Parts: sequence; C-alpha cells; structure tokens
Amino acid sequence: MAKPSHREKILTEGLKVVHERGFAGASVRDIVQAAGVPQGSFTNHFVSKEAFGLEIIDLYFDGTRQMVAQTLRNTSLSPIARVQAYVDFHKGALECAMHKGCLFGNFTAESTEHSEPIRARLVEIYDWLTDIICVCLDEAIQAGALPRDFNSRQVALFIIASVQGAVLLAKAQRHTAALESFSTILATNVLR
Repeated sequence: MAKPSHREKILTEGLKVVHERGFAGASVRDIVQAAGVPQGSFTNHFVSKEAFGLEIIDLYFDGTRQMVAQTLRNTSLSPIARVQAYVDFHKGALECAMHKGCLFGNFTAESTEHSEPIRARLVEIYDWLTDIICVCLDEAIQAGALPRDFNSRQVALFIIASVQGAVLLAKAQRHTAALESFSTILATNVLR
C-alpha cells in the first residue's frame, strides 16, 4: 500500500484542524504540524490558504454526499421521512462533536466576507442541498402527503437555513435543543 502524499495528509489533517479551530484560527503552521510535514509542503501543494480552504470544503462535501445518500436520497424511506432523516442526522453528528458544528456553517459565518471563491462554493453547496430537499418535497406532494399548493422551494430553503442556524446555536449552547425543536416543528407543523 502506497504512503499517502503530503498533499493528502495536509488536506485530511488540515480539515480536522480547521473544523476544530476555525479557518482564521488555524494557521498554516498548525495545519502542517498536524499533518507531520514540513511547512514548505503546504506551499508546494496549495497556492494560498484560500485555495486550501476550497479543497477542504470539497473534502467535507464528500462526506455530505454520503450523508445525503443515506437520508435525502434513500428511496426506501418516504419523501417526508427522508427529509426528517436529514435533519435528524445533524442531531447525531452534533452529539459526537458538539463544539465543531458544521464546517459549511462555520465557513459561512467566518469567511464569506473575506473570500468570494469560498462564498460562491458554499452557495453552490447550499443550492445543491436545497434542490435535493425540494425533490423530496415535490415527491411528497405527488404522493398526496403534502398539499398541492405546498411551496417546496420555499420550505427547502427554510430547512437549510434552519438546520444551519440550529447547528450554530447548538455549537454555542453545547446542546441540541434548537435542532430538536426545529425537528419537532418541522414534523408537526410544516411537513403534515
């Protein structure tokens, strides 16, 4: 088995450092130290810290795609159950790493005023998630589980915004009450 390249180590360990400390709080020195590689390795593989940030967003997005496959794209569940599973997944993830929150939300709060490429990439990811939730809601409308006049696009945006906000609150409060409250309201008042 081949040894991972310095680039791969910098990305995987750097993602952990940034998720733990924030993008601004994680210096290049912290990142290469965690990866156990010389500092020059960073500049050999990344033209800037911003370029590195974009790559770790995409690395984190790989995990998001897997989570979406298990929840929003899991056709063994009803469309509404898929949306609920997506929300509930975040509760479980937070219980494992409350202080970290969601890397996308952290970058949104921290970096979108300073980096147009990072802001644009996050918007693409949020749009992708919104589209997938919208598909689930449209399927629920077609199945008669939601009313015909249900605004799936508006509710999908509401779900993304609410999950991100609740995850940020959970990170600050060190408990999942906001996300649990949103999940309950979604199930009992919005998706019925």
